[in-house]
Parts: sequence; structure tokens; C-alpha cells
Amino acid sequence: MTHLTDSADAAPVVRPALREAVDSHARALVKGISWRAIGTLDTFVWSLLITHHAASAGAIASLEVFTKIFLYYLHERAWRLLKWAPHSHLRSLVKAVCWRLVGGIDTFVLSYLVTGSGKYAISIASVEALTKIGLYYLHERAWRLVRWGRLEAPAAG
Repeated sequence: MTHLTDSADAAPVVRPALREAVDSHARALVKGISWRAIGTLDTFVWSLLITHHAASAGAIASLEVFTKIFLYYLHERAWRLLKWAPHSHLRSLVKAVCWRLVGGIDTFVLSYLVTGSGKYAISIASVEALTKIGLYYLHERAWRLVRWGRLEAPAAG
């Protein structure tokens, strides 16, 4: 238990120690799938706007479904190991930037493989850096509100 005292004369206020929650494997997988739905739509739209080829945009977005769900799952598991500020907005932002670096490399490689154009690959990966950091941040904050799949760690003590 954590004891807090409001003033020198007041009796201590007893509150339970905060327990850190961790994500289950299933939660990490579902988060990956929900993010991929948002990310795939974003990838398709930007790829179409940049290449003007629906088939190329569709191919890039479709390939990302497979590569990014796997990469996102690994990303979630790695962040699970980091106990730093689990409920903070700063953690969500840093996590978003970290994911965007991983995702940007994947987008660049897939865009280059599909289009054969470094110009298209750089353009698609670059513009996604702007939109997806914000989208990912919002996705991460929304998932903070979902209790499903959150495992409660034992209280320290």
C-alpha cells in the first residue's frame, strides 16, 4: 500500500499501490491488425496519389498487410519489455516515432520492389512519415482506453 498524507496533522490516506498492466499476446496481435487496417488504407491512398497506378498502390498496400502485421507484433512485444512511463503521452509519441522508422523502411523497400522507382519509394515512405505518426499516436491513445487483453502484473511489495 502507498501512504499519502495531505498535511502534517492529517491521518495518512491509504491507496493501493499502482499495478502496471501488460498486454497479452492476443491484445498485441489485435492491435496489430487494427493498426494495419488504418495503415493499409493510408498506404493505398498515398501510393495511388504518387504513382497514379491503382495496381501498384494495391500491390504495395497488400504486401504491407503481411510484412507490417509481423513487424508490428514484434514491435509491440519489444515495447512490452520497456517499463518506462507506461501510461504517458510521451511514451505513446516515442513509440509512434519508433514504429514509423520501422514502418518507413518496410514501406520504402516494398514500394521500390513493386514500382522499381527510387523516386516513388522515397516519396511514398516520406509522406507516410507525416501522416502515420499522427495516426499511430491516436491509435495508441485509443487502445489505452480498451481493457480487453490487458494483464495485471502483481503489485510490487
